[in-house]
Amino acid sequence: MKTLALALTLSAATLTGAALAPLPARASGALSLQLNARNADEARALRLGLALYAVHRDVRSNGHVTQNGVNNAAGIVQRGSGSNAIIHQEGRGHEGTITQRGNNHAHGLFQFGRNTTGHVQQQGRAQTGVTILYGW
Repeated sequence: MKTLALALTLSAATLTGAALAPLPARASGALSLQLNARNADEARALRLGLALYAVHRDVRSNGHVTQNGVNNAAGIVQRGSGSNAIIHQEGRGHEGTITQRGNNHAHGLFQFGRNTTGHVQQQGRAQTGVTILYGW
C-alpha cells in the first residue's frame, strides 16, 4: 500500500491546473505514472528504490514477478547482461511485460486495482525507469 500511496501522491503533484469532473458511479479508468531517469543521479535514485523493493521482497534474481489477485498475466524477457526487471501486480485482470535488450537496464512495473495493461521495452544500454498503473 505504501507504493500505491506514493503513486497517487506523485500523480496528484503532476496535475497542474487540470479540472477534474466527477465520475459516474460505474465509470472505469486508469491512472498511470512513468518515471524514466534523465541523468546519472536520477538513475541511481530509481535503482536504489528498486533495490530496496528487491531486498524487502527477498528477490534473488534479475527478473521477478509478484502477483496478488486473480486473472493477472506477466512476462519478462531479457537479452544481454546485468539487467533487472520487477513486475508487481495487486488486484485483478492485469497484463504486464518488461522486455530488456542490451545491458544494465533496470525497470519496475507496478500494477494496482484492476484491468491495467503495461508493456515496457528497454533497448541499448543502462535505461532505468519505473511505471505505476492503477485501474478502477
